[in-house]
This record gives sequence, structure tokens and C-alpha cells, in this order.
Amino acid sequence: MSAPPDGYHPVPPGKLASVVTSLEMLAPAPARAEPSGLGLSLRRVAAPGADWYRALYARLGRDWLWFARLSMADPALLAILHDPKVWVFALEQDGADVGLLELDFRQQEEAEIVYFALAAELQGQGAGRWLMNRALEIAWAEPIGRLWVHTCTLDHPAALDFYRRSGFTPFRRQIELADDPRATGALPRDAAPRTPIL
Repeated sequence: MSAPPDGYHPVPPGKLASVVTSLEMLAPAPARAEPSGLGLSLRRVAAPGADWYRALYARLGRDWLWFARLSMADPALLAILHDPKVWVFALEQDGADVGLLELDFRQQEEAEIVYFALAAELQGQGAGRWLMNRALEIAWAEPIGRLWVHTCTLDHPAALDFYRRSGFTPFRRQIELADDPRATGALPRDAAPRTPIL
């Protein structure tokens, strides 16, 4: 497929366009300094229920217009979440779920950080470094030679730099065009107010 010509291209009403950057790590990166006293723990959730997962996913991803898992039918979602090579973790603080980590080992000798999210009240406190250190420990304990992740321009403005500081290197850039989840009803219309609905 040939690349589109340079210049501006209209985005149809009801759609979102974002620039997606994929990053990879080919050997374990050193753990980054993390604060103490946050009271965080990580709980693996074996065979998570669709309702629990969607509620956490929607709460943590609302400001960044996460939509992919919200519109999936239960059988399709559970086929992913219950696959033995897909590991879902809840980040906990004071008995509440305040973060999500999802690792996908379905490709031989590699893993993908599919979702990595913190509740808004934890951002900027070092909790992201704490969670990433655990993610790297878990992923690289498996027989992999590559760990990768992607982020986009709808994500937290600091996400790309965070992944780079964590030891990931960008290797691909893509444009994603998708239905605006606020237009479809998957998310409320007041979600992600920094991104206007067209």
C-alpha cells in the first residue's frame, strides 16, 4: 500500500485520528528508582470477568479515549482475557484497584504490554515507575527476547517519554483512524474534554 501524499487530510465527522508510536526493548532495562511509602501491590487476576475488566478499563482509560475493549462482545473479550498467555494484573492501594497492567505472551519469544494505566490521583507520584519495574520483572522472567508497547497522541502527554525513560526505543509510527467512542456511546460525551468531538 502506498503512503498517502504529504499534507493535511480530512478526518470524517465521528472519527478520531491519532499518531501511534510503537516502542521495543530487546534486553531487560535497569529498574528505575521508585518511591517508598505508596502502599502499592500488584494482584494477578486469573480469568477476569468482563464486567470487572470493562469497569476498570473504562475508569482508567476514559480521559485517553480507550475504546477497543469497550465495544467487544463478551465472548471475544473473554477469549483474550482467559487465554493462558494473557496475564491481567490489578494495581492496588488501600484495597482499591487503581491501575491495570496487561501482558500478552501469545507471540513466541516476545511479550506486549497491551495496557498500562494508573488512576489520575496516582500520576506524578512515582507509581508509574513502580508499576513499570514490576512489569519488566514479570515479562523478562519469561523466555522472551523482545518486549514492546505502543502509545498514541490521545494518551497521556507524558506517556511516550515515560516509556523511553523506562528503556524502550521507538521502532514504528502509524496513523490510526477509528470511531470516536463518545459518538458511538461507548464512552460518555464528557470524556476526554481536551479532545473535541467533531
